[in-house]
This record gives sequence, C-alpha cells and structure tokens, in this order.
Amino acid sequence: MNVDDFDYFLPQELIAQTPLGDRSSSKLLILDKKTGKIEHEVFKNIKGYLKCGDCLVINNTKVIPARLIGNKQDTNAKVEILLLKRKEDDVWECLVKPGKKLKAGAKASFGDGLLTCEVLSIEEEGNRLVKFYYDGIFEEILDKLGQMPLPPYITHKLEDKNRYQTVYAKYDGSAAAPTAGLHFTPQLLKEIKEMGVEIAEVTLHVGLGTFRPVKVHDVEKHHMHSEFYNITNDAAEKINRTKKSGGRIICVGTTSCRTIESAADENGYIEPKSGWTNIFIYPGYKFKVLDALITNFHLPKSTLLMLVSALAGRENILNAYQNAVEEKYRFFSFGDAMFIQ
Repeated sequence: MNVDDFDYFLPQELIAQTPLGDRSSSKLLILDKKTGKIEHEVFKNIKGYLKCGDCLVINNTKVIPARLIGNKQDTNAKVEILLLKRKEDDVWECLVKPGKKLKAGAKASFGDGLLTCEVLSIEEEGNRLVKFYYDGIFEEILDKLGQMPLPPYITHKLEDKNRYQTVYAKYDGSAAAPTAGLHFTPQLLKEIKEMGVEIAEVTLHVGLGTFRPVKVHDVEKHHMHSEFYNITNDAAEKINRTKKSGGRIICVGTTSCRTIESAADENGYIEPKSGWTNIFIYPGYKFKVLDALITNFHLPKSTLLMLVSALAGRENILNAYQNAVEEKYRFFSFGDAMFIQ
C-alpha cells in the first residue's frame, strides 16, 4: 500500500484559517460507508442521524498553551519552545527552534524571567529534554505566557484561545485539539442526551505527531507516535452496555476512535485502563468497537486519512473529499465535518 494512494488535490483557499462564529453552524457531509452515498447537512442537524440507544464517545483532553517564545540567555537571540510531553515534574520533551542555538546546556528566558529553562539533552528526532525553573504554579505561568500550538497550516492569529478547545475539555495534556469535537455546543450536547444517546468521555492527549507527515512510501513501514490515554470505569460501562444492547458506538474524532480501539478485547468490549498507544489504523484494519465516526477533513497522505479510509474504503473517502472540494467545504482543524455511518 503506497502513501501516494491517499493523495488528493486541495485548493489553498479551502484551508480554514479561523473558526466560525457559531461552532455548530459548520457544514456536515454525511457518508454511507457501505454504499458511498453522500448527503450535505449543517452540523447542528446531526441529531437527525443519531438514535436513542447510540453512544457518543468524546475525548475530554484539554490543549495546553504549549508554545513559548523567549530569548536565549547569553545572546538574547529569539527562541521558540513547544512542550510535547511531561517526563517528570519540571522536565518536558520539547520541540525547539532554532535547533542550532539550543544545544545541551543552553538556557532561555520567557516573560522577563518569569520562566527560565535549561536544555538537558538532545533526544531522538532532534527533540530536547528541557528543565523549567519558576516561582509559583507552572500551569498558571504557562497560561499567562504560552500560546496555543496551532497547526502549521494555520497562519492567522487566534483571537480567542477557547476556540481551539472543545466545550467539554477537562484534562490538560494535549499539544493539539481533538478537532472533530470543536463543532459541539453545550446546547447541542444537551439535546443529544435528551434523545437517549449515551455520552462516554475518554481521554487521549494528542501529540504533535498527529501532524507529522508520512515519510515512507510503504504505508505499513510508517512508525506511529505514542500518546497517553485513559478510559474510566464509567466510560467503559457505557460503551459495553451500548454494544450489548445493539446500539451504535459513534466516536467523535480519530483520537476517540484510536483510544477505544486500543483498549478493546477481541469481542469488542472495553476494559477501563490507561497507558500509551501507538495504534496505526489503515485499510485492512478490522474495527472492534467503533461503528460510526464524526471527523473533520484530513491532510493528503496523512495517517488520519488512512484511518477514515479503513472505515469507509479509500475510494469512497477520496470521492467524498473531491465532492467536498467541489462544494467549497472548509478543511482541516477549523474546517467542516463529516459523519461516516
């Protein structure tokens, strides 16, 4: 299976640069995964495609303002650090720019010295282990100094940090938002619950590896990044109860999908657990739990495009994407949505 099999043409102007004023007013493409049939809707009308007895699985991770811009202490040169993974209390695995200025031993300062750091070592793929020094509470300082780590294809400034969070974000830890969830409002979720749809909350902290391009031609040789996930007893019970009663398990986003597929047994039942997953879902994968998926439109040749192709078939997906381009859908993180059922 070649990575070029998952390419498509996308005009630059269809890459959404800003979120819509009303989260739930985005377009929604409905795709029948068996027939390839396409319908066009508005996201708030997704209620018409959900049924009493279904279970919606959402990812309640919260994006941290992980992008820090400061100065190297000895030369005052501008530097940028992006927090990826907390290794221990004040030590983080980070991406740094420019790499040549931040070798082991280099020190940097942010917010007139409110936060300082030292590069401890250079890790694989050029990432750095960085120790931070400060007075007070790290999360409060980060909230004051940090910026949202928007994807590289978004060049406009985000005026409201909360627009890169879902309305149900709870647990700090992500370097990127689970973007399919950005379309939900508290009112829409309330109406969905009132229909008799269960809502199960899981956590997967999204890493920046989600934007990492596939650099090998043979898809099966791609190495997935690992991400931390947690499934509570309550979430597992809701999912298993729905499965037993014949309801559909509908994941909101590829991160929710990867979480439950990582924790499922061979019969499609979920165990409450936490750990790290590097599950790579591409065509040929047999889904154990998931029945349907709410998702955004993904980058050409990406692992996420491969995941949705595993669910609906590559030809159905590429045809739907071509249709979305023709209909001037907005693509990627702040873009429109698709419901694969």
